[in-house]
Amino acid sequence: MARIAVIGAGAGALAAAARLAVAGHRVVVYERTDTYGGALRRVERDGFSFDTGPGLLPLPAVYRDLFLKTGKEPLEECVELVQVDPSSHHVFADGTRVSLPNASRAGVVSALEDALGPVAARRWGDFLVRAREAWDRSRRPLLEEPLWPNWQVLAEREPYPAAAHRRLLRTRTAGTVAEVGAWELRDPRLTALLESHTLAWGLDPRDTPASAAVLPYLEHAFGTWYVRGGMRELARALYERCLARRVEFHFGAEATGVREKDGRAAGLELADGSVAEADIVVAGVSPGVLDRLSRGTRVRGEGGVPARRGAASRVTVLLALRGGRPEGTPHRTVVHAQDRRAELESLFGAPSDLPARPTVTVLRPDDPTLVPDEDHEAVTVTSVVPAGAGDALDAHAENLITVAGRAIPGLRDRLLRYEVRTPADIAGETGAEGGAVPAPALAAAGGRLLHPSNSTGLPGLFTVGGWSHPGGGLPHAGMSGALVAGLIVEGPEFRGSQ
Repeated sequence: MARIAVIGAGAGALAAAARLAVAGHRVVVYERTDTYGGALRRVERDGFSFDTGPGLLPLPAVYRDLFLKTGKEPLEECVELVQVDPSSHHVFADGTRVSLPNASRAGVVSALEDALGPVAARRWGDFLVRAREAWDRSRRPLLEEPLWPNWQVLAEREPYPAAAHRRLLRTRTAGTVAEVGAWELRDPRLTALLESHTLAWGLDPRDTPASAAVLPYLEHAFGTWYVRGGMRELARALYERCLARRVEFHFGAEATGVREKDGRAAGLELADGSVAEADIVVAGVSPGVLDRLSRGTRVRGEGGVPARRGAASRVTVLLALRGGRPEGTPHRTVVHAQDRRAELESLFGAPSDLPARPTVTVLRPDDPTLVPDEDHEAVTVTSVVPAGAGDALDAHAENLITVAGRAIPGLRDRLLRYEVRTPADIAGETGAEGGAVPAPALAAAGGRLLHPSNSTGLPGLFTVGGWSHPGGGLPHAGMSGALVAGLIVEGPEFRGSQ
């Protein structure tokens, strides 16, 4: 039995802690804030309750597997999962609207045919077939296995089988998301639909590899789910599963250093001056924090993948509305930018003001536990901003409310009050510099969208969570916990579940 110290209580860290405890290790979690969950937080005011982090759960199978492997009660006995249908409703710049059904390629194609016409629908259906091939080619090395020592293979190989595009006597194939939209989809609304999946992670579609096609494919193939009571309930279930497996927690316990002894990790130094001795350290922190904790020595992931710094964050506006949620209201609506080029230049070009009418995601859960009574509604509105953004966010929040009015008729008249959650709030909750939000790992692009290995250059020190392989997002965090537990329990020869 090893003594294992875990830094942080985010979803990935909790997933690793539960699995390691079941394997017979003594696991102690040190969390610098006063609660668990990382980005899975909740704000409660006057009978209203809002998720401030992820609002939906893709790939719930990751957490079903975790709960199956760590106790008798399955995930569905610990939280109530609700499949969101339609998966999303889209409002495009030209006013076109379409609702896309959950986990149904045929249903999505049919809905697009009704809204955009048969040619557009056929092109999206063909794109999803190619996206599935990219998923099949990249799934195991990107999600289910520790990062390959020869990770350059993933960096150089583009798994997306781009369709040939002939123009002006030249044959081209798409290498970026923007080129897939321009050359294969050829409809500005389909392009907006595709690019919204990368933009949601703060990725510029103009230089994001075509392999990002797996992001919309995941949603269409495996569905989108909501946790009744809000996504914070998933964090509660993870925490309680850890307690049931006798994981020990210390809140308000900030790690200030990783101790070394005989060339390997040997515990933690804490802000109160105490030392927590351990045989193994698992760090669920951002790269900058890990550099400080380890004094910058030998923590780069094995194989030389550089620590990936995030450049994007999010602003979320929490809306308390008078009047109940109308029957048939979509849970999620994406309102696309009026001027996509201006939006991309504002977010990813030379420093400038935030876009006046950005792409926003509006979440309107059908959940009576979030409101004081049936005559009120709790809504969140989110958009991407650069990490560290702190100027003029009140004005930006007003812009987001205006954009959200395209999804919620009479929004201003119904508004009781609102609260703005900024990158500074994310930084305070997660510790990530500038409130940066990590994106999922993607193949190609020279490896710049991969994340460092869960094993590090310091024996006995491992990394978990969105800032390490396989990257950001709730499913990926859960996968990182499984990979770290496998590497610790089975050793470096571990190659993931078969």
